Amino acid sequence: MHRGPLAWILAGVGVIAVIVVAAAIGGRDKSDETVPAGEWAQSVCGAVGVWRGEFEAVIEDIRTPAAFGDAGVDEPQSETPQTRRGFVRAGLEVAVQATDTLVEGIDNAGTPDTAQGEQAAQQLSDWASSSKDQLEQAQDSLDEEADTLEEAIRQLTTAAGALGTTLASGVKTLADVAASDPALAAALRDSSTCQELRKKEANV
Repeated sequence: MHRGPLAWILAGVGVIAVIVVAAAIGGRDKSDETVPAGEWAQSVCGAVGVWRGEFEAVIEDIRTPAAFGDAGVDEPQSETPQTRRGFVRAGLEVAVQATDTLVEGIDNAGTPDTAQGEQAAQQLSDWASSSKDQLEQAQDSLDEEADTLEEAIRQLTTAAGALGTTLASGVKTLADVAASDPALAAALRDSSTCQELRKKEANV
């Protein structure tokens, strides 16, 4: 399948972003260990924060595709459902890669040593894994050629919407984890990476 210049540019940026995410969580594999709640919160929010930043960049790029004109890239006014499909597909590819790394980061954070720690770790892991599955399904949905322009628009709207839905579900999952365990709530409140994550949420 042919991919336009914008799709290749976005995919290349995504590879760099995934490397950044991997660096943020690398070297700390404690998946089989019980760790202090503060350490767990720091690792989890760090991984989620980098992942969220990448998601926001992908969503922004899909909302406002750049017009390069002379570089041979389709300008927004000449954009077709086919070029938009390639752009959304590239964005979803980046999102899937970033979410795959997020799954690893959450699992590597271990299990917090609190009353509901095991449940909380599992809840976040399940969310990350299901998010990856949903994004892959959205990506696969673009393989089906639409018969009409209206159907093509519906496909693209649904696929692009999967990004926003996944982002919102992540915010809710972290809130649910905090509500389930006072010790975890304190750790998530005091962690510097969690504080940075809350700042991003407040600026949305």
